[in-house]
Amino acid sequence: MRGIAKVGSLTHHPSFLGTGSNKTHDMDVTNQIPLGTYDLSVVVPLYNEEESVSHLVDAICTAYDDTVSTAGPSGLDPRWELILVDDGSTDNTVENAIQASSTRPIPIRVISMNRNFGQTAAMQAGIDAACGELIATLDGDLQNDPADIPKMVEHLKVNDLDLLVGRRKNRKDGLVLRLIPSWIANRLIAKVTGVRIRDYGCSLKIYRTKIIRQVSLMGEMHRFIPAWTASVTHPNRIGEIDVHHSSRKYGQSKYGISRTIRVVLDLVAVLFFLKYRARPGHFFGTVGLVVGCLGVAMMSTVLFSKIVMGEDIGTRPMFLLGGLAMLSSLQLICFGVMAEMLTRIFFQSPNTSTYSVREVHGNATSQLANSEAQQSGAVPAINATFPRAA
Repeated sequence: MRGIAKVGSLTHHPSFLGTGSNKTHDMDVTNQIPLGTYDLSVVVPLYNEEESVSHLVDAICTAYDDTVSTAGPSGLDPRWELILVDDGSTDNTVENAIQASSTRPIPIRVISMNRNFGQTAAMQAGIDAACGELIATLDGDLQNDPADIPKMVEHLKVNDLDLLVGRRKNRKDGLVLRLIPSWIANRLIAKVTGVRIRDYGCSLKIYRTKIIRQVSLMGEMHRFIPAWTASVTHPNRIGEIDVHHSSRKYGQSKYGISRTIRVVLDLVAVLFFLKYRARPGHFFGTVGLVVGCLGVAMMSTVLFSKIVMGEDIGTRPMFLLGGLAMLSSLQLICFGVMAEMLTRIFFQSPNTSTYSVREVHGNATSQLANSEAQQSGAVPAINATFPRAA
């Protein structure tokens, strides 16, 4: 068995963490292998997929073998790793995954969560554990075809993209429960976020690790990964490509029509964070001023009726609504001020910034190195490019 690790109060495989067994109640899966050790890390969240996991591993290894054969004898063999993240399955998914991981051409790690945290958390755990320059994610139900991964990697590299999203061609899902809600959600998300992806729900994606590591996935935000990625890279560096899609052969679907409501609520949160993450005071302040203007207009109308027309205003609903609107306006503006204070505290914390830098070009450091080299008699440097650390 190669490269097996389990999270929680479980034993870790010695080939991954050294000799002997080690038990922990809070294992950190990050930074155990240097980033860039592999060309590609394939991350697959699993939940109750005991029947499909062995076939999934076979399909991914077949895709790897095809990539090796395509590289030819003169090319370097690609370096892949497979990370299976079990999200608290109640069946034999973990055991079957470990059994399927033996005698494989690529290193495989199985990460077992303490309980069911959701697909987003499982995907984030796999991304944190990944050591490849690129990361591929796909579902574990075999509806995504691992054979599409090599062509997607090539497409991402050729077009210099940071994220490549699969677009499911000829989807094998139900019309009422899956296709129609998905069609509506995709167009709504694209309209609101401005990222023109036609299939947000496809889990088959290829990322540059240094980009996706700048995005923190929480809740059920895996559906909005292209939108979140657009907050750290230009939307022009996000692409889409047709991929195969198959009907589910094993197990039962984990999705239903109820997720439509969650998608709408998550979309509101995404819109807020994308537009007002660094300036929440603008959002609350704008809403507060609009409500305040309405309150002033209503109170002015009521006062005009009282002073000029001589009417009784004590029982008029507009008097109460105007006062409530003015009070709500004051509260919203105060919320905005407090939100601005919290935002500044957040961005002053370590490793947090309001911007993202891809790389820095210049010769300032080269000139300094040349000066030091001349003083020491060493050969001067010619040029320097300084990529941003992942």
